[in-house]
Amino acid sequence: MKIKSIRQVKNLAGKIVFLRADLNVGFKKAAIKDDYKIVMILPTIRFLLRHSCRLIIATHLNKGNTAKPLAKRLAELLGRKVLFAGACVGPKVIKALSEARAGDIMLLENLRFDSREKKNDKRFAKELAAPADIYVNDAFAVSHREHASVSAIKRYLPSYAGLLLEKEILNLTRVLKPKLPLISIVGGAKIETKIALLNNLAKKSHRILIGGALANNFIAAHGFKIGRSLADKTSINLASALVKKYKNIILPVDVLVAKKMNSASFQVKPVNQVKADEMILDIGPRTVKLFVSFIRQAKTIIWNGPLGYFENIHFKHGTLSIARLVAARSTGEAYGVAGGGETIEALRQTKMEHYIDWVSTGGGAMLTFLGGEKMPGLKGIVK
Repeated sequence: MKIKSIRQVKNLAGKIVFLRADLNVGFKKAAIKDDYKIVMILPTIRFLLRHSCRLIIATHLNKGNTAKPLAKRLAELLGRKVLFAGACVGPKVIKALSEARAGDIMLLENLRFDSREKKNDKRFAKELAAPADIYVNDAFAVSHREHASVSAIKRYLPSYAGLLLEKEILNLTRVLKPKLPLISIVGGAKIETKIALLNNLAKKSHRILIGGALANNFIAAHGFKIGRSLADKTSINLASALVKKYKNIILPVDVLVAKKMNSASFQVKPVNQVKADEMILDIGPRTVKLFVSFIRQAKTIIWNGPLGYFENIHFKHGTLSIARLVAARSTGEAYGVAGGGETIEALRQTKMEHYIDWVSTGGGAMLTFLGGEKMPGLKGIVK
């Protein structure tokens, strides 16, 4: 595998660089809740600034948020002014860039304010590319999307990987060629988004440990009652097909159940004793012990998705127990990779996330890459 890295660009000095970042942070009353994604992009920005480049930074944000607060936070972290363009394309951007000097930074408005972004519109991509000399993709988390700033824009500019994207590819590729035994831990809710991942990992993994709402479908596929737990017929059928195909899928043997999701009243039960009015909200202590026995054998560990409703203090024990062990085994006894927003949040709650060899900035993108599916954002950059 070859990566066209920004490190390889000759005569980079003074270039105008269109840098596609993923700064899709959460907000609380217009304040940034977590600047993790902003911090992760800083090495690429600093690398380009050392070469006196002029930077056009572009990102998307969910829920109609403006990118303006990002400019302020970037400026604080970099210790230099970051101009906010107030638009994605057009006269405002052209005028601001014409006045920029070497080492200046301009942040564009939320790309999704323009409906053409998600349509992968070629004209919009051409407008984005027009002021720049080269394109740098450092937004691994959206590289599975066929959007204008990720895919179509590469038609109009020489394209390269940023330092973060390069690290993502190298670390995730290492997992695809693992030191054995490989133990995969997969949780979360939506099985349809993880079918390709499960199929790909099942062929390489010694064991795949299943938790979270994802496990409900597998438990039901074995004929056990799951009460009012999150599941659906289509997902149960998908789980049933996987169980028949692979014999290395390990499911919970006991679970925490309650009658309401936010209840403080719960019971630990074997998986075959869930009542009709109960819902499964976490893996039980025997399951934790079982999963631990496999994780301790691992030389490579992949983890994506929580193992229970860990947002509730009563149902976070399973996820946090596994998080601590994955962190403890990583950077030494095993090579550990984790990804997905909730997975990262669980690791942070343990205060051990820095022990993981690689924490991916992409949730869906990580699933797509490890599942061997198409990554439009990597086409032409990773060969």
